[in-house]
Amino acid sequence: MKNQVSGSIQFQPAKDMAIVTPISHRPLTLRTPVTLGVVLIVLVVLLTAVWISGTVWGAVRNDSTSGMFWVMLGAGAPLLVAILAGVIAYLTLSVKAFNLNRRQSNFIDSVTHELKSPIASLKLYLQTMTRHDVSVEQQKEFHLIMLEDVERLDSLINHLLDAARVERGGEAYEASDLSLETVLSKCAQGACVRYKMPPETVSVHCPAIYVHAPVVQIEILFRNLIDNAIKYGGSPPKVELTAVCSPSGDVTVSVLDNGTGIPANLRRKVFGRFVRLGSELERSKQGTGLGLYLVRNITHALGGRINIQDGHWKVATETDSSDPTIPDTAEQTPSSQQELGSRKPSGSRGTRVDVTLPNGKIIEPEPASDDPSPQD
Repeated sequence: MKNQVSGSIQFQPAKDMAIVTPISHRPLTLRTPVTLGVVLIVLVVLLTAVWISGTVWGAVRNDSTSGMFWVMLGAGAPLLVAILAGVIAYLTLSVKAFNLNRRQSNFIDSVTHELKSPIASLKLYLQTMTRHDVSVEQQKEFHLIMLEDVERLDSLINHLLDAARVERGGEAYEASDLSLETVLSKCAQGACVRYKMPPETVSVHCPAIYVHAPVVQIEILFRNLIDNAIKYGGSPPKVELTAVCSPSGDVTVSVLDNGTGIPANLRRKVFGRFVRLGSELERSKQGTGLGLYLVRNITHALGGRINIQDGHWKVATETDSSDPTIPDTAEQTPSSQQELGSRKPSGSRGTRVDVTLPNGKIIEPEPASDDPSPQD
């Protein structure tokens, strides 16, 4: 039925028409399990205290039956302590399950977005090429864009497969002596291509170090570290890779970026599965929350260790213009020099991730012989 009110048409539902309201789901919280766990812990503690004090008081006041009270104390106290431990374990597991469920929800949101964006782009360009006459130049441009979308999908799928492979474990990889400089340079070049950055975005400082490890795991390890450093670096991002080898054979690779850094209380948390800081709906960076999880698991599988600390990427101040993210003075325009001069001292910034791996060695190149080769 419809009524005309003030020149507009309004529709009113019939009396027998069912009005369907959207179903709203309340967000899951830890309030109920935490409250229940705390109440149970308090009750068990009170019961334990009453039980111990009552049995001790009965044993002291009644000499004839003191043996029975001591037996009751010896049997009941461990049982109550076991119940208390079970309640604490329940509360701990509930919190862990809730956090894992929240991270999985963020992971699903992230993967859905990562899959939907390139697929929507591919669909748009394919529909445009099908329904409209497109010139050869535009076709070439569309093909390049679609190729980038396909590579983005391929990278996401490989990332998920790497995570599944690491999670499953049990796969044996053949180890060999790898040139660390070659591996780091390859990963750095690939990251610059993926993120459309100039080659100088990632600098590699590595002597002739060789590590005995599987090439697949080493490439996954440093590819994820470099990707993470570029994604969360400054604007523009700058990444510096430095490798050193100790006399004992431990190789330490430091990945330094010029980003805002990671708070100290979250540095252990970021290595968890599906962990991404912040809300997935408010995040602008691509990712699935599996990169540092892969890094940690592969490092431990290789017998190494990993550590995150504050970086020391120098930030330009009023009297210092040595920040690599700012052009040299000779190349600065008057406006850029004015902007640089207005910056306040802010110390250093960035994040440094140190990965230490065993079974490394330095192979120095053989010196060239000074004796001329014999001639016939």
